[in-house]
Amino acid sequence: MPKTCISLKFPPQPPIQTPIGDLSSGPDHEANMSDNTRSEALQSQYLTVNLAHEEYGIDILAVREIRGWTPVTRIPQAPSYVLGVLNLRGAIVPVIDMRLRFGLPREAYGLTTVTVIITVAGRNFGVVVDAVSDVLDVAADAIRPVPDMGTTVDTEYLKGLTSTGERMVLLLDVDKLLQPQDAQMLEAALPAASDVKAVA
Repeated sequence: MPKTCISLKFPPQPPIQTPIGDLSSGPDHEANMSDNTRSEALQSQYLTVNLAHEEYGIDILAVREIRGWTPVTRIPQAPSYVLGVLNLRGAIVPVIDMRLRFGLPREAYGLTTVTVIITVAGRNFGVVVDAVSDVLDVAADAIRPVPDMGTTVDTEYLKGLTSTGERMVLLLDVDKLLQPQDAQMLEAALPAASDVKAVA
């Protein structure tokens, strides 16, 4: 299957144009401008991905790139959810299967399977998901707490949920995807994987 690499490029927002007749000044106008600025500041973007027929959101600030699935090199004694490592242009990147991380049944990788490269605490690693959907704008006041029951995934890995139309999106806490002890084990094992063939 040909490799794919999706570059996340978002077009700049067009400037706000105000008709000349609507130009105003004074406390009310300044208050409106302040409210608009505050609203934009409290809005975040999430890359939505599909996993076992549910949608999850990954903070776009953590996403580095999206790649089509390519085989990885196994690491001895790695946790079951760590598939192995990928040499990404000279950088050794651990790759996690999100289904296995969340205790879901593993499925064969297909044409829509992708690896999302994310950065957490200065370390790049890949997460394998069933597919990617789109980029979602989420206001801070639209994020609700995750109920203790009713989700496929342990709430430990979630920082909230939001909805848009009829869609419900579970927002991932990417800092929790790799346990500290597993991260330490991988750090120790990565030098031995330095001869892994690089991919573009």
